[in-house]
Amino acid sequence: MFDRILIVCVGNICRSPAAESLLKRLFPNKQINSAGIEAVAGRKADDLAIQVSLNNGFDIQNHKATKLTREMCASYDLILVMEKEHLTLLSHLAPEARGKAFLLGKWLSDVEIPDPYKKSREAFDHVYKLIEQSVHAWSSKIPQ
Repeated sequence: MFDRILIVCVGNICRSPAAESLLKRLFPNKQINSAGIEAVAGRKADDLAIQVSLNNGFDIQNHKATKLTREMCASYDLILVMEKEHLTLLSHLAPEARGKAFLLGKWLSDVEIPDPYKKSREAFDHVYKLIEQSVHAWSSKIPQ
């Protein structure tokens, strides 16, 4: 049912690459990618995001940002976003995709995952814990 999953944030250099990596580990047979609403295509992951990912056992060093498009929204079965505002922005870009878009933190009482970009290491650590908890909560809802 959910064989193609897209993770969305703003820049596609901190949060969504981490969630993508964690979901790929849990679902190796699914197509999982990430994109950013305002991403600069080809930009590498944030240095602090890379450090935190490596410290948490996954690697986003080779990640390159992808800008979200309407066509991308149409081609995925499930779209997971970080903040409620992302749902609004996604609805403007691709209104037809709104029914398959949810907060990554949906199963944690609709928690929003704040953007750690240009913030402290502690902010990144906090965000990655939220991402990990959210991904694990989704893992019980998505059939293998």
